[in-house]
Amino acid sequence: MVIRRRPSPAGIAGKEKMMRRSWIRASTFGLLLAVLAGCGRKPGPGELEGTITISGAWALYPLAVRWAEEFKKLHPAVRIDISAGGAGKGMADALGKVVDLGMVSREVYPAEIEKGAWSLAVARDAVVPVMNRENPAADTIRRRGMTREEFIAVWIRGEKRNWPAPPELRRVPELTVYTRSDACGAAAVWAGYLGGVQEDLQGVGVYGDPGLAQAVRRDFGGIGFNNINYAYDLKTGSPVGGLMVIPIDLNGNGMVDPEEDFYAGLDEITSAIADGRYPAPPTRDLYLVSGGPPGSEPVRIFLDWALREGQAYVEEAGYIALPPEKLRAGRDKLASPGPAPESD
Repeated sequence: MVIRRRPSPAGIAGKEKMMRRSWIRASTFGLLLAVLAGCGRKPGPGELEGTITISGAWALYPLAVRWAEEFKKLHPAVRIDISAGGAGKGMADALGKVVDLGMVSREVYPAEIEKGAWSLAVARDAVVPVMNRENPAADTIRRRGMTREEFIAVWIRGEKRNWPAPPELRRVPELTVYTRSDACGAAAVWAGYLGGVQEDLQGVGVYGDPGLAQAVRRDFGGIGFNNINYAYDLKTGSPVGGLMVIPIDLNGNGMVDPEEDFYAGLDEITSAIADGRYPAPPTRDLYLVSGGPPGSEPVRIFLDWALREGQAYVEEAGYIALPPEKLRAGRDKLASPGPAPESD
């Protein structure tokens, strides 16, 4: 017997609206705090001052917030406003010069470079497939994993309808596929791993990393994908409550071999990403992008700090540091960015 626990589209839409309103309220409150923090104090002689605005990828948002906190300790007269909304929004905002910096969690496309996108790689992370931890098939998946071909059948071809499970396990939920409804790096990178683009991904569209994780946690048969900072709890290092990260059977032998078994905690998965055991994609670099070479002094100083002192916070925030040569190339690029864009 198959247990169907798929939520109705109306229910999903209602929950998505509620989550969007909650995130908007939280973002508005965060921006208000940033404004208040910059009020009531006059900068001293020669002190760096100004405003830096940042928007975009959920993947980079937690690290950007941490960087802003630390940077403001050094430069308290600088106000930094940050909002999440997906890599597509970050790129559009940067190219439209709505913000100083867009957070982009995928490669910058040639067409975007032609439009003036100027980018710096600042850290690295990865996208991982996730399922509901209470799914009766979870133990089976933990032992055997899933192959890239199985993921293609799930998201690209829409052929896989049931969870893999041994015959004796009769009560297995129908597989419910979730994807992202917003233009984002996570979906672009996951689709790239499966040989497609975000528009090829089938499933119920959910807004944002937190929303997709919550949808899978609420659905026994749910399968989705998340950036590692939304799949793992930074404080405990374990997968977020209610989620299980699906091991990828990389060699396709029908089992998770010891060298493929690195999903139990954040330290294990980040080590696997760093040394190349986890594939790329879905491993990817994370970028800060501007609509042309940055001309603002606070922005340039912030970027230089992020590539130097800011790297001390990358690993503790659950990300993977870039190789020294890539950081050095970024600093060289920042030192000779070309002419600053003309103001509109």
